[in-house]
Amino acid sequence: MLAGHAKLPQGMAASDIHQTLTITLETDLKYWVILDASCTLATGHAQKFLDQLLKGHSLLDGLQPIIEEIEGHYHGKAQSALVAAVKDAYKQYLYINQSEKLEFSNK
Repeated sequence: MLAGHAKLPQGMAASDIHQTLTITLETDLKYWVILDASCTLATGHAQKFLDQLLKGHSLLDGLQPIIEEIEGHYHGKAQSALVAAVKDAYKQYLYINQSEKLEFSNK
């Protein structure tokens, strides 16, 4: 599971509860396909929508298809925070992949 965080814009319902937005991505470890996604948006509907939007994307394909999916379908105030949180989670994926490559090359 990967997690990404971003600051929420002021004036949102979720920002009254949380100062930051958190996205978690459960992925398959072979193809890095997103199996489940969750976030700290205020409504269950928005949380479910984001899950459906991200499910099935592979991190092996890069970050751009995921960003385009968010920007093309989520038009709420949190759009930029969602993109930033996904970028943050993607950094963890890159770090894990780099660590695995280094470990493999040292064997």
